Amino acid sequence: MKKKVVVVSLLLSAIVVVGLFTFKKEDPVDFSAEVKPILNKHCITCHGGVKKNGGFSLLFENEAFAKAESGKPAIIAGDADHSEFIKRLTIDDPELRMPYNAPRLSDDEIDILKRWINEGAKWGKHWAYTLPEKVEVPKPFSFAGLFGMNPSGISNNIDYFVQDKMKEKDLSFSKEADKETLLRRLYLDVVGIPPSLTELQSFVNDTRGNAYELRVDSLLASQQYGEKWASWWLDLARYADTKGYEKDGSRQIWPYRDWLIKAFNKDMPFDEFTVQQLAGDLLPDPTKDQLIATAFHRNTMNNDEGGTDSEEFRVASVLDRVNTTYQVWLSTTFECVQCHSHTYDPFKFEEYYKSVAFFNNTRDEDTQGDHPRLRFYKAEDESRVDSIKSWLTQKGNQKLIRSTDLFLHTLEPKIHAHYSDQVENGALYDTKWLGIRSGGSARLKHITLQGKKQFYINYWTSLNGGAIEVRKGSKTGPLLTTVQLPSTSGRQVIQADLKEDTGVHDLYLIFKNTTAAKDQPICMIEWFALREGFPVSADPESQRMQNNFMQLINANPESVPVMIENPAEMHRKTHVFERGNRLALGKEVQPAVPETLNPFPKGAPNNRLGFAKWIVSKDNPLTARTLVNRIWAQLFGRGLVEPLGDMGTQSTPSMHIDLLDYLALDLMQNKKWSMKALIKDIVMSSTYKQSSSLNQGDVEKDPANIFLARGPRFRLSAEQIRDQTLAVSGLLSSKMYGPSVMPYQPDGVWMTVYSGESWATSTGEDQFRRGLYTFLKRTSPYPSFISFDASSREVCLVDRIRTNTPLQALTTLNDPVYLEAAKHLSTLMQKEGAGDSKKIISYGYKKLMLKNPSAEKVVALEKLYKEALQNFNKKPAEAAKFMAVDASDLKDPSLTSKAAYMVVANALLNLDEFLTKS
Repeated sequence: MKKKVVVVSLLLSAIVVVGLFTFKKEDPVDFSAEVKPILNKHCITCHGGVKKNGGFSLLFENEAFAKAESGKPAIIAGDADHSEFIKRLTIDDPELRMPYNAPRLSDDEIDILKRWINEGAKWGKHWAYTLPEKVEVPKPFSFAGLFGMNPSGISNNIDYFVQDKMKEKDLSFSKEADKETLLRRLYLDVVGIPPSLTELQSFVNDTRGNAYELRVDSLLASQQYGEKWASWWLDLARYADTKGYEKDGSRQIWPYRDWLIKAFNKDMPFDEFTVQQLAGDLLPDPTKDQLIATAFHRNTMNNDEGGTDSEEFRVASVLDRVNTTYQVWLSTTFECVQCHSHTYDPFKFEEYYKSVAFFNNTRDEDTQGDHPRLRFYKAEDESRVDSIKSWLTQKGNQKLIRSTDLFLHTLEPKIHAHYSDQVENGALYDTKWLGIRSGGSARLKHITLQGKKQFYINYWTSLNGGAIEVRKGSKTGPLLTTVQLPSTSGRQVIQADLKEDTGVHDLYLIFKNTTAAKDQPICMIEWFALREGFPVSADPESQRMQNNFMQLINANPESVPVMIENPAEMHRKTHVFERGNRLALGKEVQPAVPETLNPFPKGAPNNRLGFAKWIVSKDNPLTARTLVNRIWAQLFGRGLVEPLGDMGTQSTPSMHIDLLDYLALDLMQNKKWSMKALIKDIVMSSTYKQSSSLNQGDVEKDPANIFLARGPRFRLSAEQIRDQTLAVSGLLSSKMYGPSVMPYQPDGVWMTVYSGESWATSTGEDQFRRGLYTFLKRTSPYPSFISFDASSREVCLVDRIRTNTPLQALTTLNDPVYLEAAKHLSTLMQKEGAGDSKKIISYGYKKLMLKNPSAEKVVALEKLYKEALQNFNKKPAEAAKFMAVDASDLKDPSLTSKAAYMVVANALLNLDEFLTKS
């Protein structure tokens, strides 16, 4: 009996277990991972963003469950069978079935949508718009772990995440790359140029357990680190040495590049790095460096051609700043929201212009002067600035000290002449400059007079005499001042005392010069300014300070465009642009951030500074992820999430989100936003140190290396290819900072209009400086860089494409820079080989590839040498031409041999393994 009870019990237990497995509920449908992709693929085109056919939209939750044109909601939560949404997906009539005029959804897709609705149609958030508080490292049990050690093949926590995902494809880590390959990879990634043979030999012979880490630390501390990573950031900043558009005149903005290199080298925390670039001018008592940092957003293009609408292009710059900011820091395609709500991501149309409001109050205009600019006085002039400030300190007016310092260093705030209207007997020349004839007049609207005691005009004229009367309210109103206009030899700022007044008034300018010809403008004016002015006094010290002040104002020192905020009296209003058209103004909006992201920081000012702090708030789900993803892509050739510019719902689903989140949280919480610490963590991982050699079985399982079962292998950037070539040939200059240089470029590449600007080839070591210092003209970038997919930088570029075209081989085989490098390299090879062709060739190969060549490669290169030598012996003049030497060198018996070795050196510099990081 007992046996029967036991058997029955076991049978019942088995039945229960089987039943549990049989009737186990399916996991709830994940809206973000399963539903949203279906909606984006099949439905959003007609039911979201611009189009809301049938009054039905699937873009936002409130719209999806609202009543459609039928008067009923299309989705009834909990009831798929009675939801019109499902009915229209399954109906047989092709005229009624959705999606219209497109293939029917698959049964699996419809099943997912039905289950979702029956489960309550819960609206979820895309993974990128929320951030977990913590991410657990997937550490499997190991005895090493019990003692706080990493198991074999694991270097740090990154490897645990990667290993965990490899299991899905039955993959495992590749062996570690050999020392030569690993050191070259590390150098190219951290400082952008390869190690020398001496540095390599030191590493190969170093048997210490931390030998690799010591090299990592040394490279991160190198000054060349900043140059390498600044080159990456310049693409994001759309840095160029010219203003863009057709005229594309030069601008002096290289101090921003210098600031960038120094910021990377001192490992400025990324949150501080961000705030200074977006709003350094709004920090309390900003330093010159903090002002220079704001040139990030003065890299916008500037169309100062005659006849252009200055406001049109000012607005274009503001919109570019908004789009660039969201792209660079948040991996968000926010530019899609300029005309309508985002088609795929939860950003509303009005939210775009609320973000625009943060950027719409800056002083810069679309004018030739590229104002405002931070001016760099020479030491003796800077001491005069200090003496003026010291004198004002004695007078006890702190506000005047700050405004004087700002005016001396930026000449702000100004009123540009193109804001004048009611112009009589004159004109706005090229829409930029005000030119008035005698007896003519113009108006400046809504000028605040409260506290303003001095009136400034920046003008130029060839006439003697002449004056401008400044009257309040009308052309016959009270006279506030008369500005005398002496002739000038160029642009000049002149100042006149202004009668004190109050309130906001229109100012009328009446121009007088009885000696001027009837149709001759008295003068041309670029801008006006009103300021509180110095204490009025006749004492010699006051006069000396006033004279010093005007001399400094009229100086023309080096400068860099920067961001300056409008004062309260010049505050701009921001309106929605209907359908994205700036001429169709909708309702006024105030600065605010998108609702779907983190809230605005409490206590932060509602301006660019507050916006910058919102971006780097630890609650922001996108900023740290974006930085980690971009740096990972620099090291591995692709991001953990692709594409690099979009973490929204249209991004490719990634299996490495946990790793991305872990690194992002660690960056903010433990590494205190240190970019160097993040880079070190990555390059110290076993994932990074793997060999990039191909295992055929693994390649078939994961051809794109998404699971990271082998090391990175991809072609170097345009700048790195040039830098590496110069480095191995001994030509690379170590000179840092300063203006851009112009290495050799053929005549006729530049087709400059409106000016006599031309490419003036640099001399001496400036010919051979690193690529990031090369002058970049937007309409005519450096040719060899463009061949290798560099950017012309009209707009922000987050990820360069990689192509392989014949133009690239033609560049490295024929460009004078590469030929000069081959010439110098061949000289080094011959010196080392002392006449032995095998030694000469082997040394050249090892100097470039940091390892000995195989016997087959030596044979092939020797054959190339002999064939070249035979050809040059027949035509020695060709050898002289190839080496770019004088005809007198034809007497040199070794000329043809030198030329033949130069051919070998040129071939070595063109090998795929040299142009590739592996």
